[in-house]
Formats: sequence, structure tokens, C-alpha cells
Amino acid sequence: MITSVNNDRVRSIVNYVAKSKARREDKVFVIEGMKMLREAPVLQVREVYVTERFIERADESDQEILWRYGAETVSEEVMNKMADTQTPQGVLALISQYEYSMEEVLEGYNTDGSTTPLLLVLENIQDPGNLGTMLRSGEGAGVTGVIMSRGSADIYNPKVIRSTMGSIFRMPFIYVDNLPLTVKDLSVRGIHTYAAHLKGKKNYDEFDYTMPSAFLIGNEGNGLTDETAREAENYVLIPMKGEVESMNAATSSAILTFEASRQRRR
Repeated sequence: MITSVNNDRVRSIVNYVAKSKARREDKVFVIEGMKMLREAPVLQVREVYVTERFIERADESDQEILWRYGAETVSEEVMNKMADTQTPQGVLALISQYEYSMEEVLEGYNTDGSTTPLLLVLENIQDPGNLGTMLRSGEGAGVTGVIMSRGSADIYNPKVIRSTMGSIFRMPFIYVDNLPLTVKDLSVRGIHTYAAHLKGKKNYDEFDYTMPSAFLIGNEGNGLTDETAREAENYVLIPMKGEVESMNAATSSAILTFEASRQRRR
């Protein structure tokens, strides 16, 4: 059992939780909880840590999973030190990061067996909760891949990971250096691009998303940059009542992608 918070492995986990640079250099990220561990692909799991209290309360199935991974027992103090949450669940794991090519992101995958791309293109999304929610709701709507600007939040931030509720393991994604150029390339590839934009003349439900489609969502406070918005084939408007001037980025993403999902179910 690891009982010292100064243990080298413990220090490494703490570093991975706190610093994106450390995660990036060692190509790892941290997950918490048995649900996330159950969903993690076996080959991605590097290390697992668990408290004695959790083991005592775990059912046979959970104990079998922990045994399979050779989980290291740690004290409650150590788990509290390593975990990002205020009330740790008692299980924490180190996971290998994913590396997708642009082709893999564009190919995507739909659980209904279709391969028509439905992409999210995200520019400078800053809030980790928003980004994680976009992946989660995107998976539910049938999004096949996510493209992000370098200015977006780190997808391996613990808050993003928690918000995805496991979608991080199934949603292909990629960061790009030049988002406007990438959007232009999507059009060349036959993927129709739709920018969520206040200058839109037509409401979002007036377009046909049954063809290969990509929704462009901008920064929470500033929206899309002019450079990126100019490359979009269409501007779509989400009509709002009252005095609301703009929609939360994650909410906008969900509205648009589920409209595409509705159309594709016809």
C-alpha cells in the first residue's frame, strides 16, 4: 500500500492532474471512478489506484476488474492528494492519450452503422465543462468527430474528462493549427459547413443536414473569429425570445447536432 503523499508515483499523478504540459509530454491523462474505468479500453489503462475502503465495499465484478489491472492500494490521504474532486470515489487510473489523424476524425463512426460525417468544429472553447458536455451530447446526437483550434481547452483536463462521462473514449478528435484553412478543406472534401452566427438569415431548422455536415461553434464570449466564419458555407441562426442575446456554446452545439440527428432519423 502507498501511504506517503511524497511517493514518486503519487507526485506524478498529482502533476498529471494539474498540468497539461506534463500530460502532453508523457501522453497520459487521469480518470476517476469505477464507471469511467469500466468504460476505458483495456489497452489504454496504464495504472490503477484504489483505497481499501472502496475494495471492502466493491462488488465481485468491480473487484475482478481491479484485480485484472493489478490495482495499487493507497491510503485515503494519498487518494485525496491525487484526485481532482473534493470527494474522491476511491478509484483513480492513469490512461494513455489518444492520437487520431484527420482522416480518422473525418471518417468517424456512428452507432447506427452509417458513415455520413457529422462534425463539430470548435474554436477557442475555453470552459472545460462546456467542452466535455459537447463531446457527451455530441456522441448522443451521432457526431462522428470533433475538430478544435489550438486555443481551445485541453481535452484531457480532468474537468473535461468528467463532463464527457466516458465519451472521451469513443469520440475521435483532433487539434489543428489553422482552423480557417481546415474549414476550407472540409468544403473541398464535400462536407457542408454551418457556422452558428448571429448574422445568420435562416433559422437552424431550415437547412438540410442529411448530407456530410460540420457545425462551427465559437468561443463562449466572442463567438467565431471573422477569419473562421468567412470560410463557412452557411450561417445558421438559433432564434431566441426574451432579451437573451446569445446561447451557451454547449447548448448551441446540442441544439444543432440533435436537429441533424432528427433529420437523419427520417
